[in-house]
Amino acid sequence: MAVLANRRALACTIAAMAEIDKTNPDHRHRLLEGMAQSVAEKGYADTTIADVVRLASVSRRTFYEHFASKPECLIALYETASHNALGVLRGAIDPSHPWQAQIDQALAAYLGTMTRNPVLLRTMFIEMLGLGSPGLAARRRVNREIADFMVSTINAGARPQGQVLSADMAMAVVGGINELILQYIEQDKVDDLLQLVGPASRLVRAVTAAPAN
Repeated sequence: MAVLANRRALACTIAAMAEIDKTNPDHRHRLLEGMAQSVAEKGYADTTIADVVRLASVSRRTFYEHFASKPECLIALYETASHNALGVLRGAIDPSHPWQAQIDQALAAYLGTMTRNPVLLRTMFIEMLGLGSPGLAARRRVNREIADFMVSTINAGARPQGQVLSADMAMAVVGGINELILQYIEQDKVDDLLQLVGPASRLVRAVTAAPAN
């Protein structure tokens, strides 16, 4: 019973994070919700398209009108959830504060969201790695969006001449932070993700302090 209750809670967590509205009649939204629920209950590897369409209350034909395959559906869920997480980052920014404080606030908001949604965290960071090139390409697109956000936030602040964050260095910082998150997932320390605010912030400051070439 405890396992079943936990799985139901996990399904709710993923669906909530992806902001999939159950009242939305759009079939694509319902399919994403179905994928989220099935992955939470039985894992991506054991999830079938039949599971997704059953949970979404649509036909298999409808599934293929929106997605070419099961991996494509998971990638769509990942991108939806990731864009919502990026919205959390943007919402944490207060332009009236120094850029350093803005980065700290954004990191705390982002990691706090991940801490409150551990199943989504594991699904999006671990399951996506199993999709091969398409999954890696999707992660790269999302990472680029986060890096672009970091560049615009930092470079808009008052900075010493020559100290700007380049797009490539921002991408490297995002990759480094992702590796720290993965390490915490592997060590079963998801509840402690907020401890990464300090190291991640120091990484951003160190990279930004170096004069641009």
